[in-house]
Amino acid sequence: MNLLAGRDVTWRFMRVWQRNFIVYRRIWKINFLPPILEPLFYLLAFGLGFGSLVGKIVYQGREIQYVAFIAPALLSVNMMYNAFFENTYASFVRMYYQKTFDAIMATPLSLREVILGEIAWGATKSLMATAVMLGVVSAFGLVAYPHGLLILPLSFLAGVAFGAVGMVFTGITPTIDMFNLPVFLFITPMFLFSGTFFPLNDLPTWAQKVAAAFPLTHLVTVTRGLCLGIMSRDYLYGIFYLIVFSLLWIPLALKAMERRLIR
Repeated sequence: MNLLAGRDVTWRFMRVWQRNFIVYRRIWKINFLPPILEPLFYLLAFGLGFGSLVGKIVYQGREIQYVAFIAPALLSVNMMYNAFFENTYASFVRMYYQKTFDAIMATPLSLREVILGEIAWGATKSLMATAVMLGVVSAFGLVAYPHGLLILPLSFLAGVAFGAVGMVFTGITPTIDMFNLPVFLFITPMFLFSGTFFPLNDLPTWAQKVAAAFPLTHLVTVTRGLCLGIMSRDYLYGIFYLIVFSLLWIPLALKAMERRLIR
């Protein structure tokens, strides 16, 4: 059954997005600090500090500075974090503690529209944070333009993918403290082994195959290519992977949330 079909899903889900955006406008200054400061800390620690020890590395047949290798990965991790944490911790607070979902469902909006609105908002948070972080990374001369502009729509797609995963965990996690498990078992392995800090070619063959199943691996590969100004048809596979990943996890998110909220 297609969980996206039916008259109960319309463009009204953007009203949920609008509600979250109105709330966000009141605290946007605080929320914009992490995307500005985080890349600075990482670039200084890993790029300039650790990078001085590593020097240059070979990536796709060309020598690049380590800081140029890690900067796109930091952008990708930023996309994942913003969407995933928005649709886990923040969505859980709106659902369980603030009872926002109950209030919205008292309106003509359906549950599926509420969840789709939440995922759309998580993707928007990913896009906004990426835009800020992209400006910071660009100031170091680590993004090739105009290719780098494509990172913005890519960040929204990534936000949908990781936001949908986050909503699945929101639907099955009993308490907010239990989010530590998906973060430890799902987010952390991707953060470490998706070609973020070192090329995947340095891993054993079996580990490379496992890493190829991670959505962050494909996101890092495409983002790194755009930052370096490398255009390849192989990147279309990464984008296709993220699209299919999203189409698989959005129905799972809707189903998980329906089971939780409709009893």
